[in-house]
Amino acid sequence: MMRQKAYTGIMLLAIGVGLLTACSNSKENIEAISESKSSTSKLSYWAELNGNAGSVKPSFQDVPFFQEWQKRTGVQLKFLQPPANQAKEAMNVLLASGDLPDMMEYEWNQFPGGPVKAIHDGYIIRLNELIDQYAPNLKKFLNEHPSIDKQIKTDDGSYYVFPFIRGDDQLRTYQGPIIRKDWLDELGLAMPTTIDEWHTVLQAFKEKKGIEAPLTFLGVPSALFGIEGGGFVGAYGIKKSFYLDEDHVKFGAIEPGYKQFLATFHQWYKEGLIDKNIATVDTKTMDANMMSGRSGATIWNAGAGLGKWQPIVQAKDRKAQLEPAPYPVLKKGEKPKFSQRSYAYEGTGGVAISSKSKHAVEAVKLLDYGYGPEGHMLFNFGVEGTSYKWVNGYPTYTDLILQNPDKLAPAQALAMYSRASYFGPFVQDIRYMEQVYTLPQQKKAVQIWSDTDVDRSILPQIPKTELENAELSSIMNDVTTLVDEMSLKIILGVESVDTFDRYVRQIKALQIDRAIQIQEQALERDRKR
Repeated sequence: MMRQKAYTGIMLLAIGVGLLTACSNSKENIEAISESKSSTSKLSYWAELNGNAGSVKPSFQDVPFFQEWQKRTGVQLKFLQPPANQAKEAMNVLLASGDLPDMMEYEWNQFPGGPVKAIHDGYIIRLNELIDQYAPNLKKFLNEHPSIDKQIKTDDGSYYVFPFIRGDDQLRTYQGPIIRKDWLDELGLAMPTTIDEWHTVLQAFKEKKGIEAPLTFLGVPSALFGIEGGGFVGAYGIKKSFYLDEDHVKFGAIEPGYKQFLATFHQWYKEGLIDKNIATVDTKTMDANMMSGRSGATIWNAGAGLGKWQPIVQAKDRKAQLEPAPYPVLKKGEKPKFSQRSYAYEGTGGVAISSKSKHAVEAVKLLDYGYGPEGHMLFNFGVEGTSYKWVNGYPTYTDLILQNPDKLAPAQALAMYSRASYFGPFVQDIRYMEQVYTLPQQKKAVQIWSDTDVDRSILPQIPKTELENAELSSIMNDVTTLVDEMSLKIILGVESVDTFDRYVRQIKALQIDRAIQIQEQALERDRKR
């Protein structure tokens, strides 16, 4: 609670400083920026180092990809790297300081008030004129993909980042339930599909195999982060956040189904079926849990989860076998309503140019590189002859990636030479996934986790006005804090499930109905376009 209060305080300070910052985003000022001389020896670049790369090298400058990117573009970069899993807090401190780097890689669509406010408050610049003049590769891509073009603009038509874009629908599903299939076989249990079957399995893991934390999942950077995609909670017909139900927007954490979910997870926690450290599990902890056998089930990625863990657990035990499991439902034979399903552009990995940069043109040219033919190959496949080679017209990863001599998982090895296994200013190539998913379990995972009705319930990526974003952010900052606190208290048994209705009244007092209305009006406006 104290951490959240501190976080909120920093957020308010950042917004307050932004309001005092001179607004310098007129067309004339943009043109003045675009005409600035690109004569600096180094550009500064703020970003969090992805876990795939960070598990191998401590800093950006140590990663071969970033060395090659600088070499090819002729731009030297000074990287500013926040601590792992602290990007939001670090960004708020950075903005409040007023000492901004040239480029900032961040989830700008999550900025309080939205990206349009970040522009108006003088943190980042509107990119339309700069893209028109100096980013031919991105401009060409967006002209050819109008549906994606619409996603990466604000409601008033402003471009604000060089985006990370998933270039194929198959790339949009990459996460779901994972379970120790060899333990199921050993115990004579079938793959669980319902909540009751999952309870039976987790109970058997605990009682018959002595597993300390049968089910583990991410609790960082926010409570129940690991089930945000709909795992377990989706069985009750809702998501934790916003979703569509028969074309109407709903907020799952105030629905009766969420109370049922919390009751179930409270019981599981009480029985020792869920990791007792539910509130603090980060990616390193989850890796350790799954690779050591402390846990036997989780929700995580086909690459960073299945691909990383299977070789390690199998090296210790030849029979060890991790498998994808379907998203749980309540009744046998039902089709899951929810699952992880990303947008082509989700906001992650977008790079904005700060209003303090005196080298906007150089920054734009650097960032545009990833959308051109040569940059596309570097960002997705790395260096020809080192990390990939052409085989019958197909860019094929070498054994350095797929059979790494240092025993790195493919996603980790690839993160040394490309950005395909995570995010960045480029378009992700489906040929990356076709190769990095080397295990049969990974290929199966995409099929199993995609077999849901999520496309009917996912809320479209809809731009909102500055006022809508500001109001929505203000409401949801308080609502999300309360929901996370409530969820943990009830699951941990600090408070009774019976307090749920009281919490719902509190959430409504924080104007969640107005937040739903804002989502509805933005959706209706988008439909009329």
